[in-house]
This record gives sequence, C-alpha cells and structure tokens, in this order.
Amino acid sequence: SCRVLESFGRGRAWTRPEYAVDTSGWTDLFIYPPYKFAIVDALITNFHLPKSSLLALVMAFAGAERVRAAYAEAIARGYRFYSYGDAMLIS
Repeated sequence: SCRVLESFGRGRAWTRPEYAVDTSGWTDLFIYPPYKFAIVDALITNFHLPKSSLLALVMAFAGAERVRAAYAEAIARGYRFYSYGDAMLIS
C-alpha cells in the first residue's frame, strides 16, 4: 500500500486527501534510500529479511541507522521475523 500511495503522489501537487481520484494502473516505483516520501507519513510493517526490497523501503522511510537499532533490539528481545512475525509502527 505504501508503493501505491507514493506512486499516486508522484508528480502531483498533493495537499489534501479529498483531491484523490479513482485511478488504476501499474507502478514501477522501487523505494530505497534516499527516497523522499510525498504522501506516506507512517508505516505499520513487519520485521523483514536482510537485503529485501521491503527492508530497503523501511530504511528509506525511517533511516538506516534507526532501523538497524530497532532490528538489534528486536533480535535481543526474541521478536519473530518474516510475514507472520512481529510488527512495528514507524511514524
């Protein structure tokens, strides 16, 4: 959903959600640092595998050092990773 929202916001003067319009299509957006987010201002996400595109997206959003620190804490506390693991809110 993050890629969908950011794809919609590319190249638009986005100021208010009520200006959204129905649309459909594909996206080729690959989000990785130093991507500048236009619409998304919070993420609920799992703890992803190393070197995955999802981890790159999270690092683009929160910053690589913050994500590394969060992952170190998650490992120390025995959090579960992958699709059915624990999740985090980043804002």
